[in-house]
Amino acid sequence: MSNIESPARKSIALVAHDNRKKNLQQWASHNRDTLARHALHATGTTGKLLQDSLGLPITCLESGPLGGDQQIGARIAEGRIDCLIFFWDPLEAQPHDPDVRALLRLAAVWNIPVACNEATADFMVHSPLMNSAYPRAIPDFSSYRGRHERPPESGA
Repeated sequence: MSNIESPARKSIALVAHDNRKKNLQQWASHNRDTLARHALHATGTTGKLLQDSLGLPITCLESGPLGGDQQIGARIAEGRIDCLIFFWDPLEAQPHDPDVRALLRLAAVWNIPVACNEATADFMVHSPLMNSAYPRAIPDFSSYRGRHERPPESGA
């Protein structure tokens, strides 16, 4: 294991399924002052909704079904996202469920804190760790990479 330093100013990804966007909007409004101290990223529709209601700068990516979940996942793998707040709808199947599962899997692989509902999001953003540097443990993937890397292609 090694550590990566999550800075005091976190990069927070905000994602919500359609039936949960209103819940995320209300939660974010209640926690606006806390969120304002951090860099915010969101999938397209959610990001636009939050920008309009909070008046905060938010990096808006694509809508989830158009690749936004995968964009957030790529940023997690690159070490550019420190926390994920994802209000997903557990009662309705999503056409992009594989992308949703992949996003949650990447958060687990890279040891990113994830909140999937208001209560967990409250615990996360009100933790003393949210506003201080945090040495996040990263598993050593060197043996995995060694087993799964492709040999270089020969230039014929």
